[in-house]
Amino acid sequence: MSPTTTRLALLALASPFILPAAASAHIHPDEFAPSAFIEAPETVDCTLEDGSEARCHRITVGYLPQGLEIGPFCPATLDDVGGIWDWDGENAGLYRVDRTFLVMLDELGYRFFDDDGTVHVVDIATQQPADDHACINVSADESVEITMLLPVNPVMAETPAMLGVVGKVGVSLDGVPIFSDAPSVLMTGHMPALDTCGGHIDPGGWYHRHATSTDIDTVFEGAGVAAHCALEQDSSAQFGYAFDGFPMFGSTEADGYPAIDLDDCNGHVGMTVLGEAYHYHASEDFPNLPACLVGVQAQNNFSTTATAGIGATRAGQDGRNEPPRPMNGGPMNGGPRGGPGGPPPGFEQAAESLGITPQALMEALGDPRGGRPDLAAAAARLGITEGELRAALPPPPGR
Repeated sequence: MSPTTTRLALLALASPFILPAAASAHIHPDEFAPSAFIEAPETVDCTLEDGSEARCHRITVGYLPQGLEIGPFCPATLDDVGGIWDWDGENAGLYRVDRTFLVMLDELGYRFFDDDGTVHVVDIATQQPADDHACINVSADESVEITMLLPVNPVMAETPAMLGVVGKVGVSLDGVPIFSDAPSVLMTGHMPALDTCGGHIDPGGWYHRHATSTDIDTVFEGAGVAAHCALEQDSSAQFGYAFDGFPMFGSTEADGYPAIDLDDCNGHVGMTVLGEAYHYHASEDFPNLPACLVGVQAQNNFSTTATAGIGATRAGQDGRNEPPRPMNGGPMNGGPRGGPGGPPPGFEQAAESLGITPQALMEALGDPRGGRPDLAAAAARLGITEGELRAALPPPPGR
């Protein structure tokens, strides 16, 4: 690392400030695909989450970029092959959603199919699951428009913002919104399957991704998964911009070598096609997105005209029945109870019976992506016995 890069990296750890020009990559709308927007981007006044006034790019996109092929998500039967899923229970790993995977889940107590091999598939935009375990395949709403705000001049925050489950990450250069981990089957009982580019349709009817899709084949190769994303794969290319305004690249540098000296958010200051700038890199594991964002986002930076789902402004209209979810929905930051992205029924009651908050209980149990929680360790952290914890917790969905 050069002395200049080292100095800028150290500066990035200091209190909030606008990065020096050499380390700040300004967003240029012409870097996006011509088909990304349904309205020409505008530069508008905005307020950042730290209360400071700034200028932001306001971009408006549709439910799906023109010409983008998506799916498959859920297989109709055990003889079909669907998309992918990052299973976080016993035998954790990335899988194709096919007979082998679904039979394995069945052996673990999560039955996603009938005796004749028909997979439980549900469109949660219009109906609630009738089975304990269902594969979620949401219908599209072609009328949806999405508006996003990205700071023109990225500003480093005092501390990184953790993304959690279904947290706002950014937008890809083809105009598709990007979110962090999809809700866990262990928490909801249901599987919102992803296609082989790491995306699926929100209950509001618009497509979004949970992966760096232009470098996802690197993940498939490392995980031994027989899958391929039809988008051009380039591990050194820019994928998009995070919601804090910093650019996002694949897992390697421009010269093809692996990115090194990365921080906890999988970013660093280094040379890019945009100049020397702070930028994020994809990881080689799924989900291959930053775990946190180092910069300050704009307030109210994501909204849709949808009638359900994330950022919905017309909740409950047109027969789409899921209530809108908070911007960083999830069990630890306000996701819906018992629905996709939220804790199972009985979780809040369990916390109340133990005399603690749901967040404290969730923190003690740990990240659900790590598989089944270590109840002995969680009980020790809470200062109770393992028996008391087991007695208070609700059973896993459908068990």
